[in-house]
Amino acid sequence: MVAPSFWRPLLLAIGLGLAGFVQGEEATPAPELTPLETKTVEAQGWFYRASQRIQDIWQQGSPELYIPLHTHHFRFAYTRDKIDSFNENPWGLGIGKGMYDRDGDWHGLYVMEFQDSHSRPEYMAGYGYKTYWPLGREWKGGLGYTAFLTARSDIGHYSPIPAVLPMASLEHGRFSLESAYVPGGRGFGNILFFWGKIRF
Repeated sequence: MVAPSFWRPLLLAIGLGLAGFVQGEEATPAPELTPLETKTVEAQGWFYRASQRIQDIWQQGSPELYIPLHTHHFRFAYTRDKIDSFNENPWGLGIGKGMYDRDGDWHGLYVMEFQDSHSRPEYMAGYGYKTYWPLGREWKGGLGYTAFLTARSDIGHYSPIPAVLPMASLEHGRFSLESAYVPGGRGFGNILFFWGKIRF
């Protein structure tokens, strides 16, 4: 988490003071960290970077509108009766904020509500990342992932469930067609979820 603003001058003063002390005294070698201490420092660094990224998206990101379009259940994974019972029109809506970093990669935060495969409300909130390849003119293809919490009636009666899914997109200017793949086996998963996105 980013240090509150009132800590920054204090930390700077301490740092300058320590720098002056080191110049006047012989520097003492830093103690060697144990493997556990090394992992703790690395975890703190990862958490800081993730927190900073979320703050940057929130403060600098552009508004985005998400429009769920289609839920495709792979036919080889389900019986015909099961396919016929599924809802594949996920009516709903979502909003988010997204930004592009110096490498041109997209980072975004979003919330979405839509109808699940049983025509009941499903909710999602998460983070997405994509990197891109140009396809000509203003077209580009993207690959990445989304990490999110979802809640639906048939799993824990709307208890939040964490998940990470691969994501792909085809984009032109401010508009994009996006999809996430839900892996699975016979009778579960094996779903492609499609949505459109407009960046403002």
